[in-house]
Amino acid sequence: MTSSPQPHPEPAYADRVYRSTGALVAGGLLIALLLWICGDAIVRGTGRTPWFALAAFLTAAPLVVAYTLRPAVYASEDRLKIRNPFRTIELPWAKVDALRARFSAEALADGSTYQLWAIPVSLRQRKSANRRNAKRQAAGEDAVKGEPEISRASADEHVAQLNEIHERAVATGRPGATGEVSVRWSYETIAPAVAGAILLIVLFATR
Repeated sequence: MTSSPQPHPEPAYADRVYRSTGALVAGGLLIALLLWICGDAIVRGTGRTPWFALAAFLTAAPLVVAYTLRPAVYASEDRLKIRNPFRTIELPWAKVDALRARFSAEALADGSTYQLWAIPVSLRQRKSANRRNAKRQAAGEDAVKGEPEISRASADEHVAQLNEIHERAVATGRPGATGEVSVRWSYETIAPAVAGAILLIVLFATR
């Protein structure tokens, strides 16, 4: 008797992933700078200097990671996962009321508003896109081949893509798109920063 192959389960996030390239670059540079400065002080420092350097690194590094490297938005056909500096929010599409980009990108769900840190809004980029659209409309020009008919700032484009996924999930009534909103604190980021801050306080208090 041969058993029929079991279907592979769908991944939790068949993901479209959004991250800020600028934040990733800045975060990488800042971590490298911290490693250089604090590492040198830990290795070559005398007296209590290595301890101060270690405490400073423990305090600063998790915060740099939290605000630059950690933020991401994952969109699947079933749900939206928002990874912000200190929280991870999972929103089944059925719970999402709206997605918008004003001064920041936001998801409205279950009576709450959640910022999408990984999709920063650039008002300058938005104004530039609006000017291009206005000039094209005034001149009666057709879209240039290879360019979109409507110019959008990157944040507005990303939010428009997320709205398309949301609308498709709601329209098809996907069973996986239902459920409750889940919010989890990022203790792996918070704990080392708090430990470093406590160590700094102790070191300063006992000088």
